[in-house]
Amino acid sequence: MAAEPAVTGTTELLSLALSRPYEALERAQDLLAAGLPPLEASVARQAIGIVLREFGDIGAAVEELRAARALARASGSAEREADVLATLGVALVFAGRTASGRNALNTAAQRSTGLLRGRILLRRGGVLLALGEHRSALRDLNAAIAVLRLEGDLLWEARAQTERAFCALALGSVRSAVTGLRRAEELFARTGQELESADAIVHRGVLAHRIGDLPAALSWFDAAAERFAGLGAADPALSAHRCAALLAAGLAEEALGEADAEIDRLERVRGAPLKRAELLLTAAECALAAGRPAVARDRARSAAQLFERQRRPWWRVHARLVLTQAQFAAGPPGEALLKDAARCAADLDALSSSRVPLSRLVAGQIALALGRTGEADKHLGVAAGARLRGPALSRTAGWLAEALRAEAVGDHRRLMRACRRGLELINEHRATLGSSELRAQATAHGAELARLAQRHALRLNRPRLLLAWSERWRAGALAVPPVRPPDDEELQADLAAMRMVTSRLAEAQAQGLPTGALRREQLRLERAARDRARRAHGGDRVEPFTFDLPRLRAELGERLLLELVDVAGELHVLVCDGAGPVRMVAAGHTEQAARQVDLVRFALTRLAHGRSTLTPQQLLGQLDVAGRVLERLLLGDAVSLLGDREVVIVPPGRLHAVPWALLPALRERVVSVAPSAAFWLRARGRGDEGTGVALIRGPGLPSEGAEVAHLARELGDAAVVLGGGTATVTRVLAAMDGARLAHIAAHGDFRTDSPLLSSLRVDDGPLTVYDLERIRRAPRQVVLSSCDSGRAHAAGTDELLGLAVSLMQLGTTAMVASVVPVNDVAVVPLMIALHRELRAGAGLPAALSAARRVGAGDPVATATGWSFLCFGAG
Repeated sequence: MAAEPAVTGTTELLSLALSRPYEALERAQDLLAAGLPPLEASVARQAIGIVLREFGDIGAAVEELRAARALARASGSAEREADVLATLGVALVFAGRTASGRNALNTAAQRSTGLLRGRILLRRGGVLLALGEHRSALRDLNAAIAVLRLEGDLLWEARAQTERAFCALALGSVRSAVTGLRRAEELFARTGQELESADAIVHRGVLAHRIGDLPAALSWFDAAAERFAGLGAADPALSAHRCAALLAAGLAEEALGEADAEIDRLERVRGAPLKRAELLLTAAECALAAGRPAVARDRARSAAQLFERQRRPWWRVHARLVLTQAQFAAGPPGEALLKDAARCAADLDALSSSRVPLSRLVAGQIALALGRTGEADKHLGVAAGARLRGPALSRTAGWLAEALRAEAVGDHRRLMRACRRGLELINEHRATLGSSELRAQATAHGAELARLAQRHALRLNRPRLLLAWSERWRAGALAVPPVRPPDDEELQADLAAMRMVTSRLAEAQAQGLPTGALRREQLRLERAARDRARRAHGGDRVEPFTFDLPRLRAELGERLLLELVDVAGELHVLVCDGAGPVRMVAAGHTEQAARQVDLVRFALTRLAHGRSTLTPQQLLGQLDVAGRVLERLLLGDAVSLLGDREVVIVPPGRLHAVPWALLPALRERVVSVAPSAAFWLRARGRGDEGTGVALIRGPGLPSEGAEVAHLARELGDAAVVLGGGTATVTRVLAAMDGARLAHIAAHGDFRTDSPLLSSLRVDDGPLTVYDLERIRRAPRQVVLSSCDSGRAHAAGTDELLGLAVSLMQLGTTAMVASVVPVNDVAVVPLMIALHRELRAGAGLPAALSAARRVGAGDPVATATGWSFLCFGAG
């Protein structure tokens, strides 16, 4: 009687190994310790090997499976030995010993019949899929499914359906993949396999990514990560898939960091060389997208070498493609690189890879760089075929190829049509995204198209055409209406918890207490909020782009529009007024201008806070000289066209933080700054005036928000006043919603690492951009009087993320904010003067210009006035 439970126990172990791995491991070890005959001991060892393999300890898994095979042989059961041999073959391939693993699988298949043969063919098909031999894998998997269905083996059929679905995806058949995964999910739901049910969630994410639904993909991957964490398991494949989704979202640096972290983890545990090679390739793709070609080249080369040793030709040729891209990006290209690119494209074509269009695009770009237009057209013609099918981002690459072909032969109409269609697809893609961060980052996919069109307009010396294309690119955010996220209770809970932890952290720091645990919890909550926001879907509505120059001229009237355009690192100023033609003036180098902006912002900060051995007057003199240099770099001879008119400036995203009032030609002038001319025009046309004034004072200001108290006395019951404990996030948002004017005096925290977590400090903690996005009707005008709340982070190509930008995208028409950390005490008289001008009927830009005169003669007050900008249209 004692032997009976042991037999039953070992029979269940193999299914437990993938459903409840810890339980399987414990039971197998207990049964082995109690003593088992060879047949049952073989099952127990095999179960342990499977668990170790899934947990990433491949070396230990191989040793267990070898012991299991020896026990199976000792038992005299040929069927038992074949089954273990197949499992061992899979582990050997995962260990990078491809030839030995394939030989083991082939031998096991030859020695098996019936149901066992179906299961072994599934395992061999899965290995062939991992090795990139998709057609051979499909043959094995089709045969396996036929046998398993006939035998009524639901669990193993579910596994085979999953593998076959991924074969279909690799061969470009999304419909077959959808059908297969649905069938697999149905079968898994009837079996209760925990690890494999987590895998099924990953598979849904992969499918969502492949069909272009990034929010759904990220949501599924996050859900899968939670499931694996609950099981105490890690899945390198999940990391690779999530990195690919982040890459598609334009978050290249974040994707690279995640890939590197998983590679490091695999190296520490000596896990799955196959997965390590795949992650190296993923990291190479991420580094390439992040503009780090040297890193991409090294990772791609290491991946290719590993794939060669593992005898994985499909993967190796994909690594060669990334290596070719990295070498081209590092430049300059030579004939040898063109030959490599052409061979790589031919090899991918032979494999029926979905990367064929990309490989042909790369080969075509290299050929163009070498002046080989005939060869370039051949490659680009193939790549251009992708513009008519597939997800939006894939078609965008096809339109880029078509645009390059047109440029090579000087076909103006075809070039512009291709660029226009490609950018329209980018907006279609952005419309599916509910996250403002993902929307901004997504613009990176259209950067080359925009540059092509701008370069062509510059080459033709057509300022009006260059203005239209610069607007088409910059106004992309307007083509996709802002999405107010739904009332996500979990997101609000994360944000509330984050505020509480941030407050506790500040208290702990003030008291000199340990803060490590609080910092870790803060980071966890920040990541949770960010990930949850990224899962939001967009509205799928795109407004067609129109550039109405006559309407713009009519609205400008006597004003002058200066739109700065960066083409190939050189700044050009497009000058437009209410009557004459659009004019173009060459200015300086973008990099030099950006460095000078950093220098003057640093000098303004030193002057505002007394951090210099020089006297304030000496610092002011230095700033005057620096401002003249900056003026020449940014405006060139366009200064001579200004006259005495008001100016609207539209800078590139890279130069959003210029303190324009520092430039001599602009110091006494009414100036407003806008992200695009189309935004300025839309803001001017907003009919909703808003009602009431909100005055908000945050804690910890050296000035104690003195201007808020002063303004409250002057406005009386006409204002909602919050502060001293009443300025909570909920109340602040309610006061801002629909207001005519919101004045907020609160410390700001600008986050370059995560711009949407940039915040204003109110009484119950940080009020973030995620909070602001809940406002249903943005305040018409906003004044942010403290810190450097006007700063933003350049994302994608020419998009910005930050507090001020988010409010303008939600509907705020004009905003005064600083791009330099200001002296809060010096701000008070400036703000009081600003509001006095507003009450007298001045618009916000004119009010700011007049308020600056209050500080005339005082270096700190002068620097404070220069630090503030008026964004939007007053």
